Amino acid sequence: MTEAAGRRPRVAIIGGGPAGLMAAEVLSQADVAVDLFEAMPSVGRKFLMAGKGGMNITHSEPREPFLGRYGARRDVMTPIIDAFAPEALRAWIHQLGVDTFVGSSGRVFPTDMKAAPLLRAWLHRLREQGVRIHVRHRWTGWGADGALSLSTPEGDTSLRADAVVLALGGGSWARLGSDGAWVPWLRARGVDVASLVPANCGFEAGWSEHFRERFAGEPVKAVVAHFRDVSGREWQRQGEFVVSATGLEGSLIYALSAPLRDAIAQLGSATLHLDLAPGKTLERVRAEVAHPRGSRSMASHLQSRVGIAGVKGGLLRECTSRDTYDDADALAAAIKALPVRLLAPRPIDETISSAGGVRFEAMTRGLMLEALPGVFCAGEMLDWEAPTGGYLLTGCFATGRAAARGVLAWLGLQAVADTAS
Repeated sequence: MTEAAGRRPRVAIIGGGPAGLMAAEVLSQADVAVDLFEAMPSVGRKFLMAGKGGMNITHSEPREPFLGRYGARRDVMTPIIDAFAPEALRAWIHQLGVDTFVGSSGRVFPTDMKAAPLLRAWLHRLREQGVRIHVRHRWTGWGADGALSLSTPEGDTSLRADAVVLALGGGSWARLGSDGAWVPWLRARGVDVASLVPANCGFEAGWSEHFRERFAGEPVKAVVAHFRDVSGREWQRQGEFVVSATGLEGSLIYALSAPLRDAIAQLGSATLHLDLAPGKTLERVRAEVAHPRGSRSMASHLQSRVGIAGVKGGLLRECTSRDTYDDADALAAAIKALPVRLLAPRPIDETISSAGGVRFEAMTRGLMLEALPGVFCAGEMLDWEAPTGGYLLTGCFATGRAAARGVLAWLGLQAVADTAS
């Protein structure tokens, strides 16, 4: 498709998160007239929320393990990520006047650890490039004539554009704009959309009232989690998590949430094993547990000999039977591989992100919907997932860029050479 001489092509972007904003940047640099529509009162609300604990923008680990974080969608995400790799993403941030650094975990942060300065600098540049941002404009699907339908403060309206980029997010954190309302609209148009499910989520464990009242909110540090999924694959991660009122949450749990979620969907529950004393061998723990404790209580004995105290001691009591404490072998085995039965993921609206969405098989390589020529998709609404740690954001930035370049190719235009690559 080519544009008539003398007329700038017009592209509508629906969604003002990282994917939509990145698409706007690439398109506006190519002299495309860009209108970005955001349902909320301001753009980037989930982006800002994600940065409240420190804006983890990407990760510095080598390419192969980095790409492995995209799991079942690694193959399709590889060329998208390679085209805007973490190094290029960092260079792009530096062009906005924001410095970055690599933390001890390999995660990459802005120097001030905040998302707001980065977003402000980005929006300033987008407006200088002519991007028109319309907030409180909620897309409500297509009209009978095929035009985009929008609900605005001034009333309902419709819009036609030469191309459309949908960057609507997934189904988590509806209060920030990602409510998944778009799923039935695309399905009605013949688009293959996988059901949205929780990702980077906590899990329910059915705690006893005593344990919940005593330990809810307590962090559990220095543990190793083991899990065997339904295909027999072994998963292992070291880190920390938090005991919640309903179960487990936190970075270690989020990193294993995809296989845990899938196992629960197939089997009804999943059993996660926790090594509560990762610095000690099973033999050493067995010897320490069997050491005579004299008049000391079992709790004092485990604390002094194995370092099991507080919430770790509570977990041990919660997830084992009383008889376990009378058998040194059984107690040592429980300390090194404590079985925690998980019953369900937390509701999707409480989770950091969602999985499912528009299947890549329903799109061209340029991320255009086969069923809707001229309509492109980007960001979390696509059927991929990644853990926290910068992988999720990197994927959103990269797919936004890929969709924009797909639009330019479809319009017969050339993308501006990347200066950040």
